Amino acid sequence: YSSAASDVYKRQTLHGHCPPAGVCKMITYALLVTALLFGGMTLYSSAFAAFLFTALPADTASASIRKAFPHFYAFVLVTAAIAAFASFSSDAISAALLLFISLTTVFARQILMPMINTATDAKQKQRFNVLHGASVLLTLIHIGVAGYVVVRLSNV
Repeated sequence: YSSAASDVYKRQTLHGHCPPAGVCKMITYALLVTALLFGGMTLYSSAFAAFLFTALPADTASASIRKAFPHFYAFVLVTAAIAAFASFSSDAISAALLLFISLTTVFARQILMPMINTATDAKQKQRFNVLHGASVLLTLIHIGVAGYVVVRLSNV
């Protein structure tokens, strides 16, 4: 191939490879949805929550966060599941990692979050700190895994 022909070939394939028909679209879709997941989790946990606590009185911020978290977890759960489905045909490891995010988000939303709320309401500060720390750690793991999958899918 000439250089120009090689450039055209690379543009017509994904990352210079020629996967089966339809896989290019699914990889691209999986990459975009995973990037949305990564960005959404990062923005929510590093900017939105911090902003609320600096812009609003503590009681109002806490009430707002409590109302927002179920929606955040629903976003993570659904987005990770969609990305897992989209990446399955091209990268089973990425799909498994995204499924891990989705399934552990069910735990965070249905079990961990109510436990945190109960500890807050009962003014059990030490229990709250442990449970909240577990929630933060799980979210950081989710962000790291999603970032890894973005890089992984961009190299498929």
